[in-house]
Amino acid sequence: FNSSDMKARHLVLPLLLITLQASAQNMIKLNLPGVAINTYSIQYARVLTRNFSFALAYRTMPNGKLPLKDKIIDKANITDPDVINTMNNLEMSNTAITPEFRFYLSKRGRGRGFYIAPFYRYSKYTVKNMQFTIEDSPGNERTIGLGGSLTSNTGGLLFGAQWRIAKVVCLDFWFIGPHYGNGNGSIAGTSSIPLSTNEQNDIRDQLDNIDIPLTDKTITVNSSGATMTLKGPWAGIRTGLCLGIRF
Repeated sequence: FNSSDMKARHLVLPLLLITLQASAQNMIKLNLPGVAINTYSIQYARVLTRNFSFALAYRTMPNGKLPLKDKIIDKANITDPDVINTMNNLEMSNTAITPEFRFYLSKRGRGRGFYIAPFYRYSKYTVKNMQFTIEDSPGNERTIGLGGSLTSNTGGLLFGAQWRIAKVVCLDFWFIGPHYGNGNGSIAGTSSIPLSTNEQNDIRDQLDNIDIPLTDKTITVNSSGATMTLKGPWAGIRTGLCLGIRF
C-alpha cells in the first residue's frame, strides 16, 4: 500500500463514527427513579429537526401494595385504625400513555439542551381489595371489599433538559411537568350475604368520609353491596431522570 492508501484507511473509522453519530436520531430511555417504587416508564424519542422532536412514553405499575404507604400515613398523621387497615390491604396498579412534542431552545439542538414539551396523557388506575369493616351491632363486625378503576385524560407542559454523555448514551432530566384534565371511574363491591340496614348505613358513612377534593361522588348502597362513582378534575406532575441509548 502506498502512503495515500494508508491515510485513507486511517480516516475510515473516524468518518464512520461521525456518520453513525449524525444518524443517531432515535432514543430509548428508562425513567430511573420510578423503578424504586415499582413503576416502569419507557420512552421512545425521534429527533425530527434541529429543534424539534417527538416522543412517546409508556408507564406501568404492576398490581401491588400502595407505594410509600407508611410515609403517607405518617405525613398525613392518619391514626384511625380502620383507615390504616384499608391502606394496608389496598392493592393498586396503573398504566399511562404519553405522547409529547419537544421544542429544544439550545443552539446545539438535535436532542440536546433545554426544552419545553406540550404533552397529552391517558392514564388508567385500578384498585383492588379496598376493605371496609362494617358493624351490624356492637361486637358483630365483618369486612366487605371494593375494587374498580378510574381513567383520566390530561394535558400539560414539561420543562427539562437533555445531554449526550457518551457517543450513544443520553441523560434526560424532567424538571417539572404539571398537567390537568378530567377523570372518571367507579369502585364497587358485593356482599356474599345481604347487608342489614345498619351495615348499609355504616358503609355509606365510610364512603362519604373519603375526601377527594373537587370530585363529584355518587354513592349507592343496597343489601347486595355498594358502588361509588367518581367524576371531576384530575391533575398531576411529571418529574424524572431518564437514561437513554441513541441509535
